[in-house]
Amino acid sequence: MSKQINVALIGNPNTGKTSVFNALTGLNQKVGNYPGITVDKKEGVCKLTRNLKAHILDLPGTYSLNASSLDESVVIELLLNKNGKDFPDVAVLVTDVENLKRNLLLFTQIKDLEIPTLLVINMADRMSRKGISLNVEHLEELLNTKIAVVSTRKNEGIDKLKELITNYSTLNTKPCLDISSIDKNYFDSLKKTFPNQLLYKLWLVITQDVNFGKIERNDFNDINDFKTKSNADLKRLQQKETIKRYQFINNVLKKGLTVDLANASDLRIKLDRILTHKFWGYIIFFVILFLMFQAVYDWATYPTDLIDEGFASLANWVKNTLPPGVFTNLLSEGIIAGIGGIMVFIPPIAFLFLFIALLEESGYMSRVVFLMDKVMRRFGLSGKSVVPLISGNACAVPAIMAARNIENWKERLITILVTPFTTCSARLPVYVIIIALVIPEGTFLGMGYKALTLMALYVIGFLTAIVSAYILNKILKIKSKTYFVIEMPSYKIPLFKNVALTVIEKTKTFVLEAGKIILAISIILWVLASYGPGENFNNAEEIIKTEYTSASEKELEDKIAAHKLEHSYIGIIGKTIEPIIRPLGYDWKIGIGLVTSFAAREVFVGTLATIYSVGSANDNEDEDTIKNKMAAEVHADGTKVFTLASGISLLLFYAFAMQCMSTLAIAKRETNSWKWPMLQLVFMSSFAYITALIAFQFLK
Repeated sequence: MSKQINVALIGNPNTGKTSVFNALTGLNQKVGNYPGITVDKKEGVCKLTRNLKAHILDLPGTYSLNASSLDESVVIELLLNKNGKDFPDVAVLVTDVENLKRNLLLFTQIKDLEIPTLLVINMADRMSRKGISLNVEHLEELLNTKIAVVSTRKNEGIDKLKELITNYSTLNTKPCLDISSIDKNYFDSLKKTFPNQLLYKLWLVITQDVNFGKIERNDFNDINDFKTKSNADLKRLQQKETIKRYQFINNVLKKGLTVDLANASDLRIKLDRILTHKFWGYIIFFVILFLMFQAVYDWATYPTDLIDEGFASLANWVKNTLPPGVFTNLLSEGIIAGIGGIMVFIPPIAFLFLFIALLEESGYMSRVVFLMDKVMRRFGLSGKSVVPLISGNACAVPAIMAARNIENWKERLITILVTPFTTCSARLPVYVIIIALVIPEGTFLGMGYKALTLMALYVIGFLTAIVSAYILNKILKIKSKTYFVIEMPSYKIPLFKNVALTVIEKTKTFVLEAGKIILAISIILWVLASYGPGENFNNAEEIIKTEYTSASEKELEDKIAAHKLEHSYIGIIGKTIEPIIRPLGYDWKIGIGLVTSFAAREVFVGTLATIYSVGSANDNEDEDTIKNKMAAEVHADGTKVFTLASGISLLLFYAFAMQCMSTLAIAKRETNSWKWPMLQLVFMSSFAYITALIAFQFLK
């Protein structure tokens, strides 16, 4: 029977920790959330020998064990909780050869917890170019550990690392620093009170504001007696500790690390001057964003259309091949359509994360964050929020997933909550048909009224997101430290394996997590639209044939479909909500469109096409026919349904309403709670209703 050990992969951000994780685990990895919080939990399995496997936990990047974010708190809690199922048998500290001095601060802290700790010095392929040489034997001797010098780009040193992990039990656990030297009397008293506890562990419990609920609480009953020092005094002691650690590290590196500056390249400095320039930096960034968005939109169209057509053909084949009945209809119109509704999101998600992974791997994303942080912070957002907000113009689902890059929980939450205001591509079919119906021909400053209206909807969406973020920042009482620290990593050519694994993992997460909810709701919507109570639904064919005796077979099919939809459960819902939506200028038919388009906004047009007796969205009738039929639709009193007032009202409703179960599903996944997506749904729907109401009442 094979044995399994826990390996914690730890390191500063941008040290190549993910590359080491990918090299060890390959595709044997999964991503979830830590219980109760939204920090990603990335874990995988690595076979070391025939009888030994390693369960590898890729911990969030942290600069030290002095927690300043939720991510860093996760690292501390895991390292202090000896009884936890993920407590490491060995910690693997990944460092970047170019920033070894700073990276070793975290190493010395973990060593002081007397956890067997390996040191990985990554990016060895850059040493000769940067004029760096290492004395590994000297470093191993003074740091009391074993070292693996690796290059994930060239796949060098990984076998040596696996060998060192296998022999973890031989590692020296002697601390690097005597923590009591920073305040002898205080720590002697602490040691006397808790003789069976590690001194550095006690110090972390005293100084860190993290959740220690899972730690042996009984062992720390009297710990509050040692919190008598003021926060200022504790900070001073932490500073003394950091100074002592760097004194130790400097002594180690005197002989252990040599840098020949004559061989070091200054290309990074030259690129930074351009890419972070106060003017040109923004121009370059927006050009890259525009190209990225355009490529995502253009490239994703072809596979999305193929997937859409493929599932439509499959549904038709099932319907025509299997015996007619409830099961066949459920399979073809509910389950297959639902799965198709999930799969069509895969191309934009994959392409978006492909570009984001390329920008991150190259080192450019850190420059973007630095550039945008000062602007976005005024609105309660982070510099990293700009990517989700812009990519939300393609689809809010991958845009919300992109917010994972924001470490600060409050800024990340606000970004998730406001991103759906940006105009996604699913709104376009609604905008195009309504604008064509109600906006008159004509130009202003050479631009057509219709084009100006469409552009205005995009601008309104983005401005609403920014203003909402500002308001949320003021009203959300979430304690979250907001000072800005960003490291500028070296530029490098993206590693194909890392990019590919990122795209696969992100896409798989969407399909497995959000997809389950989307499929379930799709089936519910199919049931509501396919069944109805009473004679009006069950005898629709007889009723329509009696009423329209001279109609053609095609017209009869359209009339029967429209009649059945009107008297289905979803039609009844439309009738029920009609009194609520009538003040907006809508009738019950538009109400059905509002309900069905919750599955996906673009369903609205297809629903109206069916309701207004012009066939389903799959028919090959041209847009003019649909527009003419919709334009001719009137209320019972003979007034037109689609006027400038009702049209503008409808455009604003779709600009602001959530109307997208996929977005709700992914918001739930990313916030690890139904609380925030439900608040998002209520607020956006209420805001959309009030705005549409004011617009209609003012314009009518």
